[in-house]
Amino acid sequence: ENMTGRRPKKSLGQNFLIDKNIAQKIVRQLSLRPDETVLEIGPGQGALTRFIYGQTEDIIALEKDLYLALDLKKKWPELSLINTDALLFPWAKLKKIKQLKIIGNLPYNVASPLMWDLFSQLTTFKRAVFMVQKEVGLRLVARPKNKVYGALSVWVQNFVQPKILFFVSPNVFYPRPKVDSAVLCFEPGKLLPDSDHAQKLARVVRLLSGKRRKQLGRILRTYWNERINFWFKEQGVSPKARPEDLSPDQFRSLAQVIF
Repeated sequence: ENMTGRRPKKSLGQNFLIDKNIAQKIVRQLSLRPDETVLEIGPGQGALTRFIYGQTEDIIALEKDLYLALDLKKKWPELSLINTDALLFPWAKLKKIKQLKIIGNLPYNVASPLMWDLFSQLTTFKRAVFMVQKEVGLRLVARPKNKVYGALSVWVQNFVQPKILFFVSPNVFYPRPKVDSAVLCFEPGKLLPDSDHAQKLARVVRLLSGKRRKQLGRILRTYWNERINFWFKEQGVSPKARPEDLSPDQFRSLAQVIF
């Protein structure tokens, strides 16, 4: 069932969710209450929107495709609809919303940069549920020494606690993507980096990412000083260790020592 009769646009990475049971199952993960506001990213044809509406009337939707946005507005006139590219959205503007929950079936090409910005700029939401490509889902929850653990894992885990809820097969989409998807939930972490810490963390993540096989001592040679030396001793980390051996917390405390 193609709900609006609009053809999916390859340029926007559109794969429409057409399975009602899966859509309902995803929305259920938000545990919505009537007094909560939902931010929906990329509602598309409204596969999730229709199930959110049964539970709260207060929905803000960001949709980049103007035609889909107009269709949604026709169907649900009360929807606060913003026709925009979510990658350019100033997330911090939503801090004023008290009971905010976030949901989205994120297109493959935008999921990583979008979550990178969203989770670091907006930490006042209660819960987020996103469907992403399975491999992105695995990177988001990866722990040190895992081969898919990297910059995205480190950064996101400093702001939120991600958890994989279930996997979704390509058969529930039109057109069918070539890969499986994963549905994850995210809740803000206990100790959030302030903006100064976040900037330093971003610098250290950039400095160390893409250098998986290199030893930390060699990558940090030009920065090396007593404080860094002491940090390695205190953490029980050898300068011969590699970036993938450090936990998200260690990345953060190392950033404080280097920068």
